[in-house]
Amino acid sequence: MIRMVPVLVTGGAGYIGSHAVLALKDAGWPVAVIDNLTTGFRFAIPDGVPLYEGDIEDGALLARIFAEQGTRAVMHFAGSIIVPDSVENPLKYYHNNTAKSRALIAAAVAAGVPHFIFSSTAATYGVPEVSPVTEDSPKLPINPYGMSKLMTEFMLADTATAHALNYCALRYFNVAGADPQARTGQSTAGATHLIKVAVEAALGKRSHVGVFGTDYDTPDGTGVRDYIHVSDLAAAHVLALEALIAQPERSMTMNCGYGRGFSVLEVLDAVDRVTNRTITRELQGRRPGDPDSLISDNQRIKATLPWVPRYADLETIVEHALAWERKLTEIRGEG
Repeated sequence: MIRMVPVLVTGGAGYIGSHAVLALKDAGWPVAVIDNLTTGFRFAIPDGVPLYEGDIEDGALLARIFAEQGTRAVMHFAGSIIVPDSVENPLKYYHNNTAKSRALIAAAVAAGVPHFIFSSTAATYGVPEVSPVTEDSPKLPINPYGMSKLMTEFMLADTATAHALNYCALRYFNVAGADPQARTGQSTAGATHLIKVAVEAALGKRSHVGVFGTDYDTPDGTGVRDYIHVSDLAAAHVLALEALIAQPERSMTMNCGYGRGFSVLEVLDAVDRVTNRTITRELQGRRPGDPDSLISDNQRIKATLPWVPRYADLETIVEHALAWERKLTEIRGEG
């Protein structure tokens, strides 16, 4: 039986972080959150979970949190995630995602925190020549976002060699959906995630959905992506933490996806079916750097962890995203 140690979740008021907080709390883990609330939301944090409003590069604050909470594991979600923004503002991404991660890792080492789980990304692969992509595929990021995350993976690997810390880097594919009980979801204004954008359009919050590129080497010409339900992803984090505690000498890097893809048009068709309305689609040119297909090879995570996805169904993902979008309208008093 794994001993449930106190966990600090960075970025726990954000989209994926708040689902990890719920997964930990639901399973009985002691959990606390640090978030500077620049893109996170106080309402996303459940009652009874301590929130430290501050920044992960504040070493004094981290030392105090680790001492007060008795922290023995960090789940690190805090960071910037918009790819085009990273191209326009590369130093922002190297600061938020790399330099601040270095400060967090240093604080964890100084406090003797032994376990670290890192929110990484399939963007570390760049434009892969082969899809599905394995963890051993070449890491050739084509934007500062992907590179900033890959640099943090390197830092963790080197730190784990030199110090009493083991880590798991989870490389996410396309995260979507929301908590099945509608306790939290994707709440960012102006989000770029396709399913979020599509359900906003279905509810009249957007006039249309842009389809970027219709001439890809895919069955219908639109880009194919591996969409993973955010609650399945959060469950993988809890299982990864258990694995780190069970084998303190072992570190891991694993893809998080379902190992199958849907095209942009297939996703929009699913939203149309679930909402029983037709979203206006605006066909536009390709965005630079978008691969034809990006699908995970998820054999490693399935062989390493007892991870069995519960929501690996596109329409279920859309239904949960839609339910959260409606609740978000109520929370914000829109409409």
